[in-house]
Amino acid sequence: MKFSLFFFIIIPFTELLILLEVADRIGALYTVLLIVVTAALGIHLLKRQGISTLTRFQQRLHSGDIPGQEIVEGMIIAFCGALLLAPGFITDTLALLGLLPAVRAGIAKRILRSGSVFVSGGSFSAGSHVHYGSTQKEDGEIIDGEYRNETTPNPELDDK
Repeated sequence: MKFSLFFFIIIPFTELLILLEVADRIGALYTVLLIVVTAALGIHLLKRQGISTLTRFQQRLHSGDIPGQEIVEGMIIAFCGALLLAPGFITDTLALLGLLPAVRAGIAKRILRSGSVFVSGGSFSAGSHVHYGSTQKEDGEIIDGEYRNETTPNPELDDK
């Protein structure tokens, strides 16, 4: 309840007050131009950073690594894109900050370190028959690990 009150009432009200104050000081036309310029800058950054993150995601997948950092950064980029849709200086500033690579990487690392993001129930295949994943037992215990499927012979591995 507190989050929705803050997000849907307090932030838009504050944005409106700031927009009116800026328009009073520099004029309505310049205020609209400033909003359009920040939106254009944000869209340009959104596109560049999105492509950059997608490229790193694909490189990590190709090398057999799990792209956790890139997944979280992609979610941050999507959130910043949503913030750019809202007209206002607070949301545009937060979005532009979130689109800066150093800021976004720091936020993503903090989220990953906190353990609030995890992968459950699935497997990720990488390299030669090595699978990564986790499963949850009936008693709630989560088992993470990697294993190799040895039911089919792999010519790359020795029989020794």
